[in-house]
Amino acid sequence: MDQFFADLYVEMEQFPPAVAYVVLLVVAWAENVVPPLPGDVLVVLGGYLAGMGILQFGLVVAVASLGSAAGFMTMYAVGRRAGDVVFDETRLRWLPRKRIAEARDWLRRWGYGVVAANRFLSGARTVISLSVGMARMAAGRTVLWATLSALIWTLLITWLGYFLGDNWQAAGAYFKQWGLIVTTLLLTAIALRWLFRRREEAT
Repeated sequence: MDQFFADLYVEMEQFPPAVAYVVLLVVAWAENVVPPLPGDVLVVLGGYLAGMGILQFGLVVAVASLGSAAGFMTMYAVGRRAGDVVFDETRLRWLPRKRIAEARDWLRRWGYGVVAANRFLSGARTVISLSVGMARMAAGRTVLWATLSALIWTLLITWLGYFLGDNWQAAGAYFKQWGLIVTTLLLTAIALRWLFRRREEAT
């Protein structure tokens, strides 16, 4: 898989623009459905190609955002249909049940805020979309926040590729650092919330 994407990165510069946009759309969708796929790095490459004048910046953002939101809603539909069957250990054994349970806890605490932040939560996008569907949260509000989240994130990483230019491959290191920052912030937020609750119970 890694070699496939390494080859794809090389070939993207040679694709006709229409084909490149289709590839961005499909990979942005698939990244949410069959992770882990390096879809974000491909969007960064799209930003670089926009800087080269090969693609259009606005279309890269629009196509990747659409694919991402569609992927989120695909897994939302799966979660809505499957319901608590997801937690039946004799079925769908490939699902990360512990991660899904964590995502459900986030939803109980922060509601649609989790949907709005999903694109910024490294490694948790698929379990969030599944969990939102399982919770049967409103489809209209879900697609609105999922699309807004995808649009903001895609705009930022497309700009990153545009800004980095020939050094666009360095984006992988940025994403790793971002994942560590997000994990630290989440753990801190959970710890603070727990402390505040304990303090309220004690008073």
